[in-house]
Amino acid sequence: MSEKVVTRFAPSPTGYLHIGGARTALFNWLYSQHTGGKMLLRIEDTDRERSTEAATVAILEGLKWMGLQWDGEPVSQFERAPRHREVAEQLVAAGKAYRCYATPQELDEMRELARAEGRPPRYDGRWRDRDPSEAPEGVKPAIRIKAPQVGETLVRDRVQGDVRFPNKDLDDFIILRSDGNPTYMHAVVVDDHDMGVTHIIRGDDHLTNAARQTIIYEAMGWDVPVMAHIPLIHGADGAKLSKRHGALGVEAYRAMGYLPEALRNYLARLGWSHGDDEVMSTEDMIGWFEIEDVNKGAARFDYAKLEALNGVHMRKMDDEALLEQFLATLPYIEARGAIPLEPNDAQKAMLLAALPGLKERAKTLVELADSAQYLFATRPVALDEKAAQILDADARATIAGLLPEFEALTEWTAQSTEAVVRAYAEKTGLKLGKIAQPLRAASTGRATSPGVFDVLAVLGREESLGRLRDQASS
Repeated sequence: MSEKVVTRFAPSPTGYLHIGGARTALFNWLYSQHTGGKMLLRIEDTDRERSTEAATVAILEGLKWMGLQWDGEPVSQFERAPRHREVAEQLVAAGKAYRCYATPQELDEMRELARAEGRPPRYDGRWRDRDPSEAPEGVKPAIRIKAPQVGETLVRDRVQGDVRFPNKDLDDFIILRSDGNPTYMHAVVVDDHDMGVTHIIRGDDHLTNAARQTIIYEAMGWDVPVMAHIPLIHGADGAKLSKRHGALGVEAYRAMGYLPEALRNYLARLGWSHGDDEVMSTEDMIGWFEIEDVNKGAARFDYAKLEALNGVHMRKMDDEALLEQFLATLPYIEARGAIPLEPNDAQKAMLLAALPGLKERAKTLVELADSAQYLFATRPVALDEKAAQILDADARATIAGLLPEFEALTEWTAQSTEAVVRAYAEKTGLKLGKIAQPLRAASTGRATSPGVFDVLAVLGREESLGRLRDQASS
């Protein structure tokens, strides 16, 4: 039986969980779910100056909101530094690494010489074969790996194919700095090995790192995990994704009113596809996801597509589930207007009843919050500019004429109010729109809303009549 798949997501806590990182986490999660494996989480917090606790919290919160659950406790890379040092010393003892006493000044001179000769700056290996007895007094050495000097290092990549790196370009890179701290290159290998990671899925900006990391794996006699380097995300203009394109933290997408389901669907489609399927449930994606189907080329981020897809997911969603998602998102929506953060049971019931009409025309939860404002408006309802234009003297007279018909209703439903309006239109010779538009403006304060009869039904008899009387008499 083949070994169980173990993937990992390994962000640096130097900022929020940005959209590229979220997609990397998603691909790792989907692949682990697809294969019945596990996804582990490692916080790569070795950069002590830039790593913050707040960023770690933001990353964990972002993953939870996106519904990407990891297995076990998050691992701190910094806390594993003693283990990284231990492996570096093992490599020295095995003759696979060595102590290098080159001073910063000597390293600068090497770089200058390489530049003058038109070569890429490389360490020249001067301590590779020297006897440790030659070590200068009082200089703390770094530890460098003995990289192969001829031939090439092969990275067998599930996305990029076989990628070959000439060993002459890889040099004897540092694995342990002179202050005893491990380099990123070394720490990653030790952690992935110790955590039992079988598949490394990450951005293709790590492809060169994969060659150097392969050298460490082979020096330790460890199995090299399966590698899959996924293309980066670009903006719609083809340039590398930046903040102006939407390279924001996932919490910004929550505040913009996107559903986690829709964001998962959209990010999965950035660089991976399954036939012509655009709208996918999470179950679909788990069932279909294969690393080999990820494209080599960069994907382009498109807000319009994300928004359209979000609207589709909102309309497909069960009303009660959508209401739960909406209420959970409310604290993050700046423009929530009059909607209370913790609606009471009656307000929740009103929102639930209004949802079928509200979600038909909304593409985000922010738009949903905006169009739900009429439910919480206090009387007399404030009119926006267009509603005020609609409610001229003729429109108010129409409402006044309708009121007795409405007041005579024993049953207050969308069907019964519509029947009254149709009968009134026939009796007066008015077009239906000439009645419906003033009704909408008077009951919501706006020129656009869900179907006006649905609006009246959701507001209920007393509130609807009250709002109509306010406008008929003013």
